[in-house]
Amino acid sequence: MKALLHLTAVSLKLNFRNRMAILYGYLFPLIFLVAFWAVYRNDPVPLALHAGQFLTITILGSACFGLPTTIVSERERGVWRRYALMPVRHWVFVTAILGARAVLLLTAALLQLALAFAFGLPVPIHPADLFIAFAVASAAFLALGLVIAMLVDNVPAVQALGQCIFLPMLMIGGVAIRLESLPAWAQHISAFFPGRYAVEAMQRAATGNGGAGFDFLALSLIAAAGSVAATAMFRWDKAIRPRRGWLLLATGIWLAVGVMAERHGRVTIGQQEGRDIGKATDYVAAKPVSAAPRTSWHEVSDADIDGIDFGRLPPDEGIVSPISRSDETPDPAIQPELDHVRDALPGWAPGTIADPVQRARNLLVIAAVPDILQMEQVERFVPRLVFARLQAVIPPRDLPKILYWIALHPDDGDDAAIHQLGAFGLPDASGPTKPVRGRIMLYAFKLLGRLTGHLPVN
Repeated sequence: MKALLHLTAVSLKLNFRNRMAILYGYLFPLIFLVAFWAVYRNDPVPLALHAGQFLTITILGSACFGLPTTIVSERERGVWRRYALMPVRHWVFVTAILGARAVLLLTAALLQLALAFAFGLPVPIHPADLFIAFAVASAAFLALGLVIAMLVDNVPAVQALGQCIFLPMLMIGGVAIRLESLPAWAQHISAFFPGRYAVEAMQRAATGNGGAGFDFLALSLIAAAGSVAATAMFRWDKAIRPRRGWLLLATGIWLAVGVMAERHGRVTIGQQEGRDIGKATDYVAAKPVSAAPRTSWHEVSDADIDGIDFGRLPPDEGIVSPISRSDETPDPAIQPELDHVRDALPGWAPGTIADPVQRARNLLVIAAVPDILQMEQVERFVPRLVFARLQAVIPPRDLPKILYWIALHPDDGDDAAIHQLGAFGLPDASGPTKPVRGRIMLYAFKLLGRLTGHLPVN
């Protein structure tokens, strides 16, 4: 243990003296974070949907460039030949290198998150799960970095091979570009890249989605296969030829994981719906019987409501404005979150104000924000809790009229409630409020349809 700690400390010192290690370990992730913020700064919650992506890029950059560059450059200079004379097993030496790299990765991620918080990123919903996901993803990619280091003989070869892995994983592997934004053929290819599973595991932890069991399994298998292959290919000197046959194990497991994902139907994700969800009038199939414009929600009639084309609304099982079935049981892992939302509803000040329209609009915010953040499972069940609360605090004769009014006037009202969701354990939505208002409009339509019998309560 003493030798392991000493070698880890030495490895850390060497890394901090290596300019390339500092570049790839710290500056590189921050540049990508700033790029993500520049592109997505107008999201309702800046960076919230991209935490898994920029953290994966940090790990990937270290694995494809930082770790193998450090190892190969030291081996080229003959430093490793000196280590070979030490009275320790080579696995102790390799563990020390990986331990030092893990410290560099963790500190780089913390620095990246600190800057992301300054940009408006909310605190992750499950920080412990995020740490575990980061650790497992790091193990998978660092094993890959070791394989690269044992395979090539010089630093230029590291750069070339690293780019061959890094760039495709960024562009079509679900790392730099979200999966739902990729065409179907690219989503199928991404199933064979570990970056996809790293992004999904960390993103689920950050936004409270849950259900990352397959992602953890995939990353663990990739980490184990890479570790075995790197150990078998280990060499102290570049003059020793690596046993390249073991490369088949490291890459073969990528193929096996992709096949598993295909067989279990975990590959394709529907194209992201609702970036432009249309105007409220797009859902009106017929004009009101009265030609006079409505000036108040009190004037809304049954004929007005009958003029809504509820069939144009996004499906309840889609990724925009989802609503669970009445007989659907939430996963036990998210039940405490839903109980917390339900218990906090009666005491939430914006949900008890005097103006019934603004009160209903505020309550609909609670359903809209998880939908915007794509908090899987949670987003499907929260609308039913909101619906029950609306029926409890607004008279039955008024609620249909108010929901109609909100749906047809999405730009009216106050936005203050969007920034008061801490009581429910939900992140506040910053940035432009138009996307949130769009989701409020859709949920107002959907709940109105259920209330009036135009949509099945299911």
